[in-house]
Amino acid sequence: MNKKQIAVCAIVVLTMGYLYMQPVKGLVKAQDAGSKPAAAADAAQPATEVTLASVEEIARPALSAQQAQQVSTLEEKLKTASDADKANLQLEIAALWDAARQPAPAAFYYQDVAQRTSKFDDWVNAGNRFNEATRASQDAQAQQGLSAKAATAFTNATKQKPNDLEAKTGLGVAYVNGGGMPMQGIALLLDVVKQDPKNHSALLNLGMFAMKSGQYDKAVARFKTMIAIKEELEPYFYLAESYKQLGQKKEAIAAYEKCKELIGDPVEAQRIDEFIKELKK
Repeated sequence: MNKKQIAVCAIVVLTMGYLYMQPVKGLVKAQDAGSKPAAAADAAQPATEVTLASVEEIARPALSAQQAQQVSTLEEKLKTASDADKANLQLEIAALWDAARQPAPAAFYYQDVAQRTSKFDDWVNAGNRFNEATRASQDAQAQQGLSAKAATAFTNATKQKPNDLEAKTGLGVAYVNGGGMPMQGIALLLDVVKQDPKNHSALLNLGMFAMKSGQYDKAVARFKTMIAIKEELEPYFYLAESYKQLGQKKEAIAAYEKCKELIGDPVEAQRIDEFIKELKK
């Protein structure tokens, strides 16, 4: 299994916990008020103050010994670096966190770069990592804090390029994840799909948010659209999960079987077999 497949498997595992952890309050109205939502979330809790130090503490064990040493060395250099050198050092540190598949600390360094440069691409890099970190987090309050930072980054990006679809998609995702503006977030994503019916990120997130709000029929439609464009592991897995939640066992098993083909790894395939076994009981 190549590195991309491994990363996708990791995303799938993390996201399934994220999907069912906390339904998105108010999301149903944005997509279809006639659909039956999942149980409403408890009253929103204040977002946890998320800092670089707090996310690094969680992420540091994922670094190899060499990566940890490199990060420490660059952080020490950063303390005494001139303003002209700081952005390059921050990008180097962010790249190390990216290599370790730890988006939260990378996001903070990209945010620092963006605040320094005010460049569109730097704001998008920061926003994308904050959204990825939100998906990876298992702490509902931390998710709110991370998604709020994503929204700020993408708001800064869209001020420069209001019609950029990547920035609009990222802002839509952040709005929904933050819990404060779910309807506006879904509206942004729907507008992206209207302009670009094959937009991978917008379709994927619309499907995931449909799952999160218990609208599995809508999720199925989104993931089938994605698969018709290109057969990939992630939408097939979520398609299988959506069919399972709808009680359509035959369709769920067929989607899981396709996941096994796309994974191409015996160990991961065994995990899929367990899901199939449960459905056949």
